[in-house]
This record gives sequence, C-alpha cells and structure tokens, in this order.
Amino acid sequence: MPLGFSTLGCPSWPWSKILDFAAEQQFAAIELRGILTNMDLTKVPELAPDKIDESKRQLKAHGLRVSCLGASANMHDMDPVKHAAQLDEARRFIDLAQQLGAPYVRVFGNEYVKDVPREQMLAHIAGALRSLGDYARPKGVTVIIESHGDFTDSPSLLELLQRADSPNVALLWDAHHTFVSGKEPPEVTVAKLGRYIKHTHLKDSVPAGDDRRYVLTGTGDVPVKRQIEALAKIGYRGLYSFEWEKRWHAEIEEPEVALAQYVTVATEYLKALPTNPANK
Repeated sequence: MPLGFSTLGCPSWPWSKILDFAAEQQFAAIELRGILTNMDLTKVPELAPDKIDESKRQLKAHGLRVSCLGASANMHDMDPVKHAAQLDEARRFIDLAQQLGAPYVRVFGNEYVKDVPREQMLAHIAGALRSLGDYARPKGVTVIIESHGDFTDSPSLLELLQRADSPNVALLWDAHHTFVSGKEPPEVTVAKLGRYIKHTHLKDSVPAGDDRRYVLTGTGDVPVKRQIEALAKIGYRGLYSFEWEKRWHAEIEEPEVALAQYVTVATEYLKALPTNPANK
C-alpha cells in the first residue's frame, strides 16, 4: 500500500527504531521531519556526508524510501536577512534530498505579514518558490508548499502556484488543514488543486474548545476516507502520509499505537476504492 508516515509522530525514536517499525508495519516510505531532538535534517548524524550512503543501504534493506524532507523554511518573511536565511535552509534541504534520492522538500508559505498588501505578499512568496524551483530542478527535486498557516484555501494556494509557474514547484496537501481551517470539502480542494498535489498529509481530529484535538484515524470528524477517495478519483500516484503531531502534542496517543492503527484503517479505505483492481 502507498502509505507513509512523518517522523513528527515519533520524536523519541532513533533512526534504527524508525526503520524497524516502518518495515514491520509494511509502510512504503518515511517522511523525515526531525530525528530525535534535531529538526535540522542537515545536522542529523545518520544523514551526514560520511554516513548517508550507509543510511541509504539501511533504507533499501528495510524496503523503504524517503518520501519527503520537511524543512521549517517560511517564504513570507519580508526582512531581507531573515528571508535569505529561510531560502538558505530550503536549499540545504534540497541538496540533502538529492543525496538521499528523495523527490520532495516541503516549505511553508506561511503568513500574510501585517500591513503588507496581499498582492505584494503573494508576489513575494511566489517569487521565492520560483527561485527554489529553479535551484531544485537540475537536482531532480521538487519543492512543495504545504497547505498551512494563512494558506489553507484553494484560491490563495492556486494563485501562489500559478504565480510561481515552475515545473518544480507543487503542493503538499495537508488535507486536515484545508478541511478544518479552510472550510473546504475534500472534493472541492482536489477539484481545484489536484493537478498540483504531489504529496499528502492525513490526520483526524475533533473539536476541543476553541481548538482541535488529534485522535486516531477514523474516530474524529475529519473525512479522511473521502480525502483518499477524492485523490484516487483523479489518479493520484503519491503517498498517503500520516502526520501524527506527537512532537507538538505530547498528550496524544503513542506512535506505536497511532501509526499502527493508521495502517489498518488507511489500508481498509484503499482496498475499498472503486479504482482498486480487486473491486472491478
């Protein structure tokens, strides 16, 4: 099954345990978003220049691949020095992705800066994305902007992607955010943005006061099954990556429970798809 998970969900696991668990649960890929206390993947010991070949051998031996590298880089900052630092982080992650053979590097939009006109804001972010796409193209990497922060609605995301106008800039669809924050049914989001979606984050939640609480897949009110169905209908060939935000929310279920439960539920959803050859 084309299932993966983000290491955001297992912040206390070392590299070896991540690989062993992923293989045991028959995940196809892992998405790297920090290892242990280190969120800068370019400084993770296992991904250092003298260790990366061994780590690639370990991945292959476990039947795994790296689906995406999750950078923290935000494209919205208007301060030239801070903006340059964000672009530098993204480029370092692109270099690492090339070395690992990972197809995608995730970045954020991420905000409308106060007192900056919307037109100027969109042009600034799109220009940064285009620049990163130009850098990534000869390296065989695509930069994907996540639906996150102030950019969780299809019109804004579509405008950014069209303005970036790069074959190496695409979308990471965080389907939770467009549904909860963007107030969009999954079918609407996919109809408008489907051609740009290369990678996907899935997770479930329930209301909790003025916020949300993450819950096991299929037990909340986020239509995860419909999200998967909407992607399948347009012939999506990417991974369905589980983003269990354990690093940011220590109180939610342990990764051993949540990740294994996701495999069970997501596999059921995928097997039930009309596009599944077994159902034709």
